[in-house]
Amino acid sequence: MSVTTADSILKELKNKVYYPVYFLHGDEPYYTDLISSHIEKEILTDEEKEFNLTILYGKETDALTVVSHAKRFPMMSNYQVVLIKEAQDMKNQDALIPYIEKPLMSTILVLCYKNKTPDKRTKLVKLLYEKAAVLESKRLYDNKIPEWINSYLHKKGFRINPRAGMLLSEYIGSNLSRVANELDKLMINLPGKEEITIKHIEDNIGISKDFNIFELQSALGSKNIFKANQIAKYLGENTKSNPLVLTIGSLYNFFSKILLYHSLSDKSRNNAASVLRVNPYFVSDYETAAGNYSLPKTIRIISHLRECDLRSKGVNDSGTKESELLKELIFRILH
Repeated sequence: MSVTTADSILKELKNKVYYPVYFLHGDEPYYTDLISSHIEKEILTDEEKEFNLTILYGKETDALTVVSHAKRFPMMSNYQVVLIKEAQDMKNQDALIPYIEKPLMSTILVLCYKNKTPDKRTKLVKLLYEKAAVLESKRLYDNKIPEWINSYLHKKGFRINPRAGMLLSEYIGSNLSRVANELDKLMINLPGKEEITIKHIEDNIGISKDFNIFELQSALGSKNIFKANQIAKYLGENTKSNPLVLTIGSLYNFFSKILLYHSLSDKSRNNAASVLRVNPYFVSDYETAAGNYSLPKTIRIISHLRECDLRSKGVNDSGTKESELLKELIFRILH
């Protein structure tokens, strides 16, 4: 067996192709939860689960206990499922080695390492990579979230406007479980499988289509002074749902891309999209912003952002309100 993908594992599970051991790990918990949940809920009938589903937690068990469960034969079922959540905390893990070498084919043993990449040098992990179906679930970079949103919706027959997808990714962040949850709620509330727009997001998720970090970036990029200050005032008055640290982080990413755009010798749409790691749809936004902010000015803006970030954390600042820090930052960016 070998390292595989979440889609491949789910496809095989739905086709009733099962492995005796699954090893699910990585710093992105979404896929570990998705696969383990499917195994827990779908392989056995409700009647079979009563005798053939065992769920243990790593902190509350040890490897010898796991092995004793895994070696049992199923009752009135073709399979039993032994699911170990947070298996990284399990005691005496090397005691699993003899079982992994010769697993019981009627047992489906699932080892879930949450938010952690195991030491691949150990004998147990090397053996798991050799014998088990292994999923390495790596956390996505922020710039990959809009693409993931597109893919998630496409599988369910929906489409999303690029600006709406970017707004969602800026607002929700890179927590895939939260992103999927918000998308699921959004799809339930839509009357048909139409293209998802910013208006849909505003109506169903609660993000203002006019006053959000994405619109602030757009206003700054086009040097719309009135709109930029209007949005900054709104964000400053609603810091609970728009923390300054996240606003600064988003603006830092935005102006870092402008800096990178300045350095491009080939500023064609496709090349710029590739280097900046953005949808080609947004390249014109960076082209406009680069025209409004020279290279030296962009460098100074990034310096202002770093200074504001430190001040928001109490460095060289006696307690200026977040709203005032943001107001000052926007002024220094625009002037």
